[in-house]
Amino acid sequence: MTVPPISPPGQAPAPLLRRILLQGRYESLTMLRNGEQLILAVVLPLLALVGLTVTPLLDGLGGSRVNVAVPGILALCAMSTAFTGQGIATGFDRRYGVLRFLSTTPLGRTGLIAGKVLAVLAVLALQVVVITAVALPLGWNPPAAGWLPGLGLLVLGAAAFTALGLLVAGTVRPEATLAITNLLWILLGALGGIVIPAERLPAAAQGIVHYLPSGALGEALREAFLLGTIDVGAAFILLVWTALAGAAAIRWFKWN
Repeated sequence: MTVPPISPPGQAPAPLLRRILLQGRYESLTMLRNGEQLILAVVLPLLALVGLTVTPLLDGLGGSRVNVAVPGILALCAMSTAFTGQGIATGFDRRYGVLRFLSTTPLGRTGLIAGKVLAVLAVLALQVVVITAVALPLGWNPPAAGWLPGLGLLVLGAAAFTALGLLVAGTVRPEATLAITNLLWILLGALGGIVIPAERLPAAAQGIVHYLPSGALGEALREAFLLGTIDVGAAFILLVWTALAGAAAIRWFKWN
């Protein structure tokens, strides 16, 4: 597996910001060139958006089908890229020694993690553009006041899922990372309150999903893009997940 050059041999390393930007660019292109991750990040969310728009599953939830569906699809995009995509990529980078190698270069561990975060944000921005371009012709009409809190909460959700993805990738074998992240993507996507609101889930799940990062992000984005307000409780839950998963990843992450 090739890695991006940080500086030519015999020369001083580039400034830290440039190193991070180069690593972020490399990570972004790697994710977008991977067919499996591209399907997970773009194709499946688009199929889910169209499916929820043409079926009555979301009827009676305080808005048109597409208005209720899009926030959940954006949340699903964040989970796809930050948790599943980044988790799998990091797990196999660890297996092939890429993480250990890059952590000893001028990029360093801090620059490597920053590059991964930058890549998640870059791919997520592309997903938002694609989903918006498809949703607007379908009739999506979010309140103008909802964009700022909605995008802020989306970034917060991406931070929580990135921390969880790095925690899994850094503590188990790559094959297990592949299985765990894909399985959780399916379970959280279907029953985690991220796409389907809690009130439409089985009664046994309704009291739990609000405390999951998937349920908190889904509910927070629905309130932002439907009502133009911030769900403070959901935002707090996302902050807690980000802090706990981030601390656990720092504590137990294995670089080789």
